[in-house]
Amino acid sequence: MIELAPSILSADFAHLADHIQGAVDGGATLLHVDVMDGHFVPNLTMGPPVVKSIRKATGLELDLHLMIEDPDKFVTAFVEAGADRMSVHQEACRHLHRTIQLIQSEGVGAGVVLNPATPVATLEDVLGMVDYVLVMSVNPGFGGQEFIPHALDKIRRLNQIRQDARLDFAIEIDGGVSTSNVEEIVRAGCDWLVAGSSIFHSADPGATVKEMQHLATEARAIRV
Repeated sequence: MIELAPSILSADFAHLADHIQGAVDGGATLLHVDVMDGHFVPNLTMGPPVVKSIRKATGLELDLHLMIEDPDKFVTAFVEAGADRMSVHQEACRHLHRTIQLIQSEGVGAGVVLNPATPVATLEDVLGMVDYVLVMSVNPGFGGQEFIPHALDKIRRLNQIRQDARLDFAIEIDGGVSTSNVEEIVRAGCDWLVAGSSIFHSADPGATVKEMQHLATEARAIRV
């Protein structure tokens, strides 16, 4: 099943609960939550208290993307706040294997993220243990950026590795995802689609979610 994860970084936080409900009404299956510390990326977003408030506003699974230095210090706090799955950057983790184990020990899904300049080969020794891999199709830190086409090559590479080694990790993409490229992304082998500006900056976020879900479902039947 293709899952669409609206990224609340692009929502209006003054009306966050309403925006979340609109995404739910459109058929969203989870919410993507970007956590930035102003160090690993040049932006600052939210911590566990905001995630806890989001948890109260929705029953959807919360997909946390930790764009932070030393994520091990915050894993437990974010799980307690309501995270259902959590991804960390390969570039931010000195001991990636241990960090993945830590997240999984808390009973939530563990993912690893690759920046645009980081090759898939750097994950060779952890792909057998991760629950998912998040491919960044923009440079992390800000919403509304243009999609980097090379991300499709990474998705194809990951999908091929998954098939050849008979692994079951999911492939997620984040950055510049819209109705204009969702079909190509899914055909490349992607399972989870994060979309922010294209949903919450549209005239009707719920309708945009429905359209993207429809396009993704149709594309899945003709993956190449």
